Amino acid sequence: MDMADDDGRIRTGTVWTATTHAITAVIGSGVLALPWSVAQMGWIMGPIALVACAYVTYYTAILLTDCYRTPDPVKGRRNYTYMDVVRSCLGRPRDVFICGVTQYVMLWGTMIGYTITAATSMMAVVRSNCYHYKGHNASCSSSGTLYMIIFGILEIVLSQFPNLEKITLISVVAAVMSFAYSFIGLFLCIMKFASHHSIGGTILGVKVGVDSVSASTKAWHSLQALGNISFAYTYAMLLIEIQDTLKSPPPENQTMKRATFYGIGVTTVFYVSLGCIGYAAFGNDAPGNVLTGFQEPFWLVDIANIAVLIHLIGAYQVYGQPIYAKYEGWLAKKWPESVFFHHVYTLQLPLLKGQALQFTPCKLVFRTVFVVITTVISLMLPFFNAILGLLGAVAFWPLTVYYPVTVYMAQAKIKRGEWTWVILQCLSMAALVVSLLAAIGSVADIAQRFKHVTIFKIEL
Repeated sequence: MDMADDDGRIRTGTVWTATTHAITAVIGSGVLALPWSVAQMGWIMGPIALVACAYVTYYTAILLTDCYRTPDPVKGRRNYTYMDVVRSCLGRPRDVFICGVTQYVMLWGTMIGYTITAATSMMAVVRSNCYHYKGHNASCSSSGTLYMIIFGILEIVLSQFPNLEKITLISVVAAVMSFAYSFIGLFLCIMKFASHHSIGGTILGVKVGVDSVSASTKAWHSLQALGNISFAYTYAMLLIEIQDTLKSPPPENQTMKRATFYGIGVTTVFYVSLGCIGYAAFGNDAPGNVLTGFQEPFWLVDIANIAVLIHLIGAYQVYGQPIYAKYEGWLAKKWPESVFFHHVYTLQLPLLKGQALQFTPCKLVFRTVFVVITTVISLMLPFFNAILGLLGAVAFWPLTVYYPVTVYMAQAKIKRGEWTWVILQCLSMAALVVSLLAAIGSVADIAQRFKHVTIFKIEL
């Protein structure tokens, strides 16, 4: 029989369930951009960047595991979320505010990126079937505007269901789908590489020249690739929530350190394999979304892209629900007597006996408006790699490095000037430089692309 913990909750998580959650949390649509990212940096810097980001993510995650309980990492009071850790260890309202803003910007930005990726996946399915039935010389170009609008309408409907991220089925399906398209992508890259009998790519990546890219574009894309890789390793935001599922003894921080080692280790092996094999297969012509580089076997390519779409449909709401809850809670407190924010209407669902949808006018109006705004911004910024790079840049330094390092130093009472303090500060400054460079590269690429694209028109 499971015993209740010191806060009255029963936790059953083990190192293996935590490892599974960790792998699921890290592997996402960012994996699709890894071959392109390696192509921008070449055979030396590409793999180094993949391994370096993995190590930094692992190291700072280990520091963060000791802050689940404060002030003692084994017997202290529990912190249930990332924000709780920042509030408990630092206590400064400024830090809590900046951390919160960064998290919510990251969540919203990811929703924009997911909208773009969903449209790209639907377009890829249509193009794959067109090439298969009409031949590879057929004109199979299509605009993704309609598909993005369809995805937005679907998310408007799903946004009316409360607490979608707490439904276990959504997480299970999302995890299965992310593994499905990731492994299909790796398999297709292996098959393409094996059929060529030669290793593509160069030491320095995409070449600068008359027939290639300009020096400035090469520089921006290389910096943007750093952001893409950083985005692929997004993990710290979810670590505390995963650790909160673990039973003790043994102490939660010990179990979580093992789970983090296994989870980041497996993910790194997979990322390096896909990034490098994909680069070897495509060379410097690696596509921004690796799945768009294949037409055959069309049925397998379709399965992979449909898996991406299914994953994004659920993941979009998982990222959106915390934003909805935040502003709806704030509005409800500001106008406690307003019917618009508090009166609950019930709608019986005809196809689901005994099931009803409950909503307030506030939820119906504001969630719809929020999804519409997100979709419109996605239509204006249809740049898969640039958006991923910008998201990675925004999140990497503050969420993956700065706050884990800062809360650990406060928890461990590391004094200014000590060697540990110096090393951790150097790590934080190096991560800040990487984030700034990646952000500059992504913004510059977006600015360049605006000169050559038509707003509200998305093409593969």
